[in-house]
Amino acid sequence: MEKEYYCSKCKENIDKKVYEYSKKNCGKVLCRGCQEGFVLKVKDVKKDVEKNGEKSGLSNKQSSYRENMIKGRIAETLIEELFLSLDYDVFRYGMENTVPGIMKLLKGVKGDVATNIRRMPDFVIKKGEDVFFVEVKFRANETFTKKNLPEDYPFLNAYFIVVSKKHIKCITYAELIEGKEVTPASKNYLGSRKEFDLDKEVIIDFCKFAVKFFENV
Repeated sequence: MEKEYYCSKCKENIDKKVYEYSKKNCGKVLCRGCQEGFVLKVKDVKKDVEKNGEKSGLSNKQSSYRENMIKGRIAETLIEELFLSLDYDVFRYGMENTVPGIMKLLKGVKGDVATNIRRMPDFVIKKGEDVFFVEVKFRANETFTKKNLPEDYPFLNAYFIVVSKKHIKCITYAELIEGKEVTPASKNYLGSRKEFDLDKEVIIDFCKFAVKFFENV
């Protein structure tokens, strides 16, 4: 009996060729319709990156800052789609997602409230009774340490997911405080976190997609 394949998003039955194409090019199993939506989403972010590099009138420092912000958005999109594909409920939590433009309004503003708004994690993810704060970071050098934490970071139970051009790794605030780190040599892969109980094959597929997506960014 021939194996049946289903879209991970809409559950529609798909054939083997669509399955193989989607795994290779999208990092997860999607029907043709859902593939179009996913690919358009990440392509739009990539266009922003390319357009950002062509903007005139920006200093090198400004251009670099914007490019890094957009790389972060790409990483967030990949992680959001990864957890959605694994049947998690994913909620964008950062205030910039809840109140568009607020980060621009807070530029230069000091105070505890403004500081805590800037530090709000990117996502709240939920599966069953388990709920997690998740902060996503893109790091080309695949390094994230205690030194990278903001002073007096308020979300002590947060998880930091570090996306690089090769791997997706994860570390908690508590582990960072203990002196543990994400480095190119560290083994703290996202797929090894028992709290999330993730499908390692799906994560590997997303890692391959990240490699393909970031190679020219």
